[in-house]
Amino acid sequence: MTTFTLRSLFALIFTSSCTLSTSVKASQSEQDWGIAAMYRVASVPFDTPVGDQTVSTFVPMMYFNNEYVFVDGLEGGFHLAKWHENKFELNALTRMRFVDLPASIQNANQGDTADFGFQLRYQLNDTWHFDWELMGDEDTRLHSNLRATANYEFGDWQIQPHATVRYKDADFNSRYYAFDKYTGETTGAGIDYNVGVDARYHVTSNLYLLGSTSITSLDNNAYSTQAVNDRFEGEVFVGFGFFPDKNKPRKTELTNKRYLRIAHGWATPSNIGDIFALSREKDPYNNQMTSVFYGHPLTDELFGLPVDIFFTPGLAHHWDSKVQSSSTEYIAAIKAYVNFDWPTRWRFGFAEGISYIDNITYIEATEMAEKGYTPSHLLNYLDFSLDMNVGDLINDSDWKNVWVGYSLHHRSAIFEKASQFGRIKGGSNYNTVYVQFNF
Repeated sequence: MTTFTLRSLFALIFTSSCTLSTSVKASQSEQDWGIAAMYRVASVPFDTPVGDQTVSTFVPMMYFNNEYVFVDGLEGGFHLAKWHENKFELNALTRMRFVDLPASIQNANQGDTADFGFQLRYQLNDTWHFDWELMGDEDTRLHSNLRATANYEFGDWQIQPHATVRYKDADFNSRYYAFDKYTGETTGAGIDYNVGVDARYHVTSNLYLLGSTSITSLDNNAYSTQAVNDRFEGEVFVGFGFFPDKNKPRKTELTNKRYLRIAHGWATPSNIGDIFALSREKDPYNNQMTSVFYGHPLTDELFGLPVDIFFTPGLAHHWDSKVQSSSTEYIAAIKAYVNFDWPTRWRFGFAEGISYIDNITYIEATEMAEKGYTPSHLLNYLDFSLDMNVGDLINDSDWKNVWVGYSLHHRSAIFEKASQFGRIKGGSNYNTVYVQFNF
């Protein structure tokens, strides 16, 4: 996984979001947002043993878009400039790219990666837009995409057909199709072609069904390598997600406010079940972390119920100890709060997102070594929290925007079901306490 790409993306999302919070009015309008769970099945184009012709993976996805920042499923970035009545748009872009190796060898090879580059978009009309992209991986193996995408809506259906022409340089083809690192074989540049369609169906309220499919025809140079067995690659995504209700007008003013959360936590080798059963084990080396999260309001309602939902980027500093050097963790997530009175105001919170760490912590490294896995810098992120309102607790309205509470900071890889997270099982847990300021 490319270090510079994801680290820079998460850091810029965090700083851009915090900068945005100081330049907008106190009340927020309902945002473009979404969170989804997708299951991907793809063909394996490489010469593999019988039974390894397909590979599957579970893919959590987030969606968020405003004037400055966007996260759209497998990609995200920043809106850099718009001109000519917003028909032209320049974006900085990073996108996850699957390398469809058999599941049995994905952890050892860490095939999935992320590319970084720039995208120029031309909005032809209300239906069609065209993208030109120049992308590269961490070693500047380049590819360039020319894509046409249409958007059609029919009642509860949204359909997006698309077609892409991709140029790949010789280094790109040699790395991802000839696997020159292992075989010593190199090949030339080439152009491949992809056609597909994405679909979204509105079931009810905030619930949607999602699906997509596409097929890629490889160029002659990639197809002629010893590792490749099939010219065509296919993939299918199916799943569901939660998005704004398309049958309701967007709210112009939300009840939930932006927040800043500061937390400090202690590592534990215990799993989530043991932690919630209050039988956690203490980390003998007392590894600790400190985190800061910004919360940007998305909506204050889900399925007609009062649920506060935020886009929350964060940074966590893992302190050095006898067994580890310091490291920085970059997080982006969607978080929901359920409010209740007992007798003061309390909230349950849950967040789902992604986490990238520049140096694997001791607590993760030891678990991966025990299980025989190669650790992954990119993992799924979960946050479980419970907090109370300080103003209610001390009966002072001056403190009504301050909350204190507990959260479980969790990184894991979804039980070997996600190739983008290294096809591993396990991760790390930190029990944290925090103070949160609404503003």
